[in-house]
Amino acid sequence: MNSEKLSNRLMAVASFVESGAIVADIGSDHAYLPCFLVNAGKINKAIAGEVVKGPYESAVKNVKKNGLDNAITVRLANGLHAIQEADAVDTVTIAGMGGPLIASILEEGSSQLQTVSRIIAQPNIHALAIRQWAIKNNWKLVDEEIIKEVHKIYEVLVLERGEASYNEAEMLVGPFLAKKRSSVFLEKWERELVEWQRIVQELQQAGESSNILMKKRELETKIDLVRSVLSR
Repeated sequence: MNSEKLSNRLMAVASFVESGAIVADIGSDHAYLPCFLVNAGKINKAIAGEVVKGPYESAVKNVKKNGLDNAITVRLANGLHAIQEADAVDTVTIAGMGGPLIASILEEGSSQLQTVSRIIAQPNIHALAIRQWAIKNNWKLVDEEIIKEVHKIYEVLVLERGEASYNEAEMLVGPFLAKKRSSVFLEKWERELVEWQRIVQELQQAGESSNILMKKRELETKIDLVRSVLSR
């Protein structure tokens, strides 16, 4: 992967960036995504934020290598604190982290979202945490995508400001993904069902403590929710 050829998951993120957007890519690593977007002519300005010094330095080098110093500003900062008011950022991208971590970054940096109208999140796991954050903070899903790359499955969530409500099944699997019912979506949740059923069987043999019973009930609820979606 480089600035000219993104991974499939980052290409999916890039596809949801609107033309002319001012993007803050949080956890930008090598700044591949903002460099790609500028080189493609899709955007003219971006912020690449990175909290770790090594990836920050890699991003700086890559931006210079692409001759994009005037278009992309690389900042060493924690989460959304890479965004400054004068940037007038309207789109935030956060990719390649767990859902709970992305949700915590959005929560901790919520004051930096004043000018932002679109958030594109690509969690590696537990996308539910992002949906929960969105509902709590008056953001709604406007689209979702699910892709498979090198035997791993990733989800992309696109959020815009607004109120929405979803039932338990939609929160778990994604309302847009449930409607699209792609082959990757079906593979993901059929795989999850097998794993959850295996764990439930192990718990049944592990005793009757309150913690075990609670975990078993949680898994059985998830199994019922996913089965209800897959059986439609």
